[in-house]
Amino acid sequence: MKMVGALLALYREAAGHTQRSLGEIFVVGEQQIASIEQGRRPLKPDLAQQLDELLETKGALSTALSRMPEVDLVPLWAEEFLDREQEALVISSYENQVLPGLLQTEAYAEAVFRSRVPVYDENRVAQLVAARIERQVILHRKEPPITSFVVWEPVLRAPIGGEGVWEEQLQHLRECSELPGLMLQALPLGRATHAGLNGPFVLLETPEHQRLAYTENQRGSQLIADPDEVAILAQKCAMLRSQALTPEDTRDLLDRLLGEQ
Repeated sequence: MKMVGALLALYREAAGHTQRSLGEIFVVGEQQIASIEQGRRPLKPDLAQQLDELLETKGALSTALSRMPEVDLVPLWAEEFLDREQEALVISSYENQVLPGLLQTEAYAEAVFRSRVPVYDENRVAQLVAARIERQVILHRKEPPITSFVVWEPVLRAPIGGEGVWEEQLQHLRECSELPGLMLQALPLGRATHAGLNGPFVLLETPEHQRLAYTENQRGSQLIADPDEVAILAQKCAMLRSQALTPEDTRDLLDRLLGEQ
């Protein structure tokens, strides 16, 4: 991906284009061109063909793309997911360890990052917290994405960061639950079984209506584009929504938890 991106940058500059001008021509935005050139986002075949024609590269980008190893066609980097999240039309997630990053307060996010082993230094913690909070701007756009969060009840009850941080986080969740286009559902602890036993995941729908899935584990992350694999997680997501409390009942649960403080 870095090699293909470097080729694009080389051909773009030779043709006298900036990242902005190229993004405007193909209506994809300057940031997307920059991400491709940095090797953080894959170049799609249709865009590669259009770029070859515009930049008169005689099919060089399309040929390079066709020879890429499969592992590079679906990158395993969280950065790619974060880029896609910012442009997504629909975001759905299930969490059973910590609250979704899009719903975390600054203090809660800091407590999460400070829990890492081995530990981050102070500057790294500050950078990660700032980046996490910055992501949340998408929830407050004039036209925000449709978002759905299913969270296992023990996550809501876990006082990450201490009682004060936890209470502030619960209040923030309660406020977020009223945002337009956002649905928050708690998966009750008392359920004998549910569809999320294999762990957390996120589903995204891009402006091109491509459906992607993202998963994390102890030592890495994976962005999944295979339609069959994404479909399996979409089925799990649909089942989890039916097994979780309604958004109204979830707000009642948050009110009860806040009332206990």
